[in-house]
Amino acid sequence: MNILHASSEVFPYSKTGGLADATGALARAQAKAGHNITLVTPLYRGIREECHSLEILSEAELPSKVWKVEPEPNLTVLFIDEPELFDRDCLYGHNDDAERFIFFSKCVAQLAKRVDIVHAHDWHTALTMPLLSLGQTQIGKVFTVHNAAYQGRFEKDKFALTNLPDSFFNWQQMEFHNDLNLLKGGVVFADLVTTVSPRYARELLTAEYGCGLESIFQAKASALTGILNGVDYSEWNTTYNPHLTAPYSIDSLGGKAMNKLALQREIGLEEQPNVPLFGNISRFAEQKGIDVLLSAMEQLLADRVEFQFAGLGSGDALLEQAMSTLAKRHPGQITVRVGYDTGLAHRIEAGSDFFVMPSRFEPCGLNQLYSLRYGAVPIVHATGGLDDSVNDLFEGENKATGIKFTDCTPDGLGQAIGRALELYANPVRLDRVRKNGMRADFSWRQTTANYDKLYESIN
Repeated sequence: MNILHASSEVFPYSKTGGLADATGALARAQAKAGHNITLVTPLYRGIREECHSLEILSEAELPSKVWKVEPEPNLTVLFIDEPELFDRDCLYGHNDDAERFIFFSKCVAQLAKRVDIVHAHDWHTALTMPLLSLGQTQIGKVFTVHNAAYQGRFEKDKFALTNLPDSFFNWQQMEFHNDLNLLKGGVVFADLVTTVSPRYARELLTAEYGCGLESIFQAKASALTGILNGVDYSEWNTTYNPHLTAPYSIDSLGGKAMNKLALQREIGLEEQPNVPLFGNISRFAEQKGIDVLLSAMEQLLADRVEFQFAGLGSGDALLEQAMSTLAKRHPGQITVRVGYDTGLAHRIEAGSDFFVMPSRFEPCGLNQLYSLRYGAVPIVHATGGLDDSVNDLFEGENKATGIKFTDCTPDGLGQAIGRALELYANPVRLDRVRKNGMRADFSWRQTTANYDKLYESIN
């Protein structure tokens, strides 16, 4: 099939979060499976500075330049070059985001020629769905909601920028409380809607998780499917990884202990091989439960529990400050690095005994999948993709891969950490659970097969 993906960020060219990882890896996996893949994304400043193999796409009839690169067989990446809109360091959060991504979506719709499927991702590209509905009926339209909390909601006067008929601005299609809602338009006009885990697809039908659009998702329920994201194991593996101090595998776990000691040295933790080390790599935001994590750690410290913590992330300024302050108060026991460092992310996964993800909601989550492969037993709130991908200890030692909790509060997380400490005190049992997780296969192969079935169902 000829498939065109549209995303506002794509790894390795641009990234603020899991959207970039998912779109880049899915496109590569589909190309390897034999599909002809075109991936369209904006040309941001960082791409312009770092990517020197770009060629001009001469046949593009667009109001902006289009550059291309062909990183591997069957995969072409197109970059929309509009410096006034995209030549910036920060991808999002600008006053003209409506103008930026409406323009981008129009370019995508114009590029969607001679393709079988247009697959748009999140609100930034949602407008392609109603644009394509105006005439190109032979093209299958698939829209993936990676996170329904981000909807591309703007004042109603921005609707004029879309050049869509005025009749589209109504409560059943693109109007939402007298505003323009791009995500809503993507859901309504797509042939099929997907999200990034089966449980999150069910959660979107409820008021708790539907973010005000639950009635729209309910109306689309027969065309809504949850497909769990995969992991690019060529990138995330413990055997051939330049970021790690020592390789290790399910059959030879000695290297994990070496990575733990190396991580402790690197980030200033005391070199204590027998103290459980908990890791977290996250956006510092309320959604991610960072406040819950902070309170739970404060209680562990008050109870004089022996543990270490390694954190990496950025986001809300108050949460950044709170995490940094806690680390400064407990040097050698808690370290928090504000920002993102790819190499350090791999080393935290490899060096941690447990990986904590107390997200209030999590459409898919990727770090728990990385943690499973790296032998860092995940401790997760049982929501969205976290619930789909982790088997709790209660499910039996032959199946268990982690620890889940249902009460997303400091007490709920504290009880889960207590179970982790009990597991750590039983090395034989810990080893069994760790190896169960390392055996789990969340490769993109199965995800790609699921999307193939979905695409074929359109025609």
